[in-house]
Amino acid sequence: MDFSEFHSAEFRQFVQDHLHEDPALLLLKFGGKVSFDLKEAVQQISARKKASKKLSEWTSNPDIHFPSSISLEQSSSEETARFKAKEISGKYMIDLTGGFGVDSFYLSQTFDKAIYCEQQAELFQISKYNLELLEPSKGSEPLEGLSRKFDFFNGDGLEYLRDSDVHYDLIYADPARRGKGNQKLYKIQDCEPDLVSSWDLLKSKADQILLKYSPMLDISQVWEELPDIQKITVLSVKNEVKELLLHWKRNSEAQSKQIQVQDLGNGLPELSFEIDKETKAISQIGEAEKYLIEPISGILKAGAFKLFGHRFGFKKLDTHSHLYTSSEMPEGVPGRIFEILEEVPLKKPEIKARFPKGKVNVLFRNYASKPEDFKKKFGLKDGGEDYLIGTKSQSGYKVFWCKRLQ
Repeated sequence: MDFSEFHSAEFRQFVQDHLHEDPALLLLKFGGKVSFDLKEAVQQISARKKASKKLSEWTSNPDIHFPSSISLEQSSSEETARFKAKEISGKYMIDLTGGFGVDSFYLSQTFDKAIYCEQQAELFQISKYNLELLEPSKGSEPLEGLSRKFDFFNGDGLEYLRDSDVHYDLIYADPARRGKGNQKLYKIQDCEPDLVSSWDLLKSKADQILLKYSPMLDISQVWEELPDIQKITVLSVKNEVKELLLHWKRNSEAQSKQIQVQDLGNGLPELSFEIDKETKAISQIGEAEKYLIEPISGILKAGAFKLFGHRFGFKKLDTHSHLYTSSEMPEGVPGRIFEILEEVPLKKPEIKARFPKGKVNVLFRNYASKPEDFKKKFGLKDGGEDYLIGTKSQSGYKVFWCKRLQ
């Protein structure tokens, strides 16, 4: 791929000038009127628009070249990539599945030498171009005798690893989560590459292994397929689970398997626990008091249903209702906190009197009906600062009128 055409002054200026316009209309408006590849310029505009939130640093750089939408969708955000790079450092690291290179770039900042591997030829060329572009202004100096931070391999990362004489401080991989027909894959062994079959190779070549998988992956299945994994991080951004990170470290002192729940962007504390603690925890069941607490999504993904209430001294409304209650205002809790104003009688005149404009946020957890059906029945639309929270307690199904505090 020749990037010189895509980074001519005219091409770059066109992209920057039309970042906020409809890409489809640009093709119609400027077709046959420019000297550069208009389709590629419009693709760059479209990609920058899609990536502007999760890759703000990269999209603000006019020299960065962006790949197709699928590669962008599967790419880590700058925020999650920086998180992965925390507390990991060394001389040599290798990314077996480099993709768009976001994780490779941020992980490499605390290593002297990084190996980027990618099988797709076009994606490899794009990422190689970008990483070489970013390298001069970022990162530490390479090891003595080595001329640059990155080495690049266009091919199977596992093959490169087998042939490599280097013992790596870190092996990183983000296996593809879509198979033939673009279907989603949720088992580790079904992803590409299959790291279960290659696990012994990985352990023999590194002091640390960090793997990224889809948030749809069943956590209990991880330890069935890879029992050596010592910790799983459930990583979310503003209460949306983005990644599952699997950690292995040689000579680790950890005595039991751990789960870390970390939410970025909300300033909420993390929750870490040993998996046997959830098994042993006992839930206190009780009716709603003054406050309702909904754990962040990462805690629910981690399955810390009993431990959450036990850790913070909350009662659970029902075994299968993952809402918790307290008579005291909770502090430093990784969750959303609501103050209960009253239990609402489920009659149209009563609902109308409380919400005359018909606006209220409807949130149901383990309730008898769906929010959409409830809103249709009572003529409600989501909006405003009030909440109707429907759930099941020991005494039956209830709907509470609440104000969100956190």
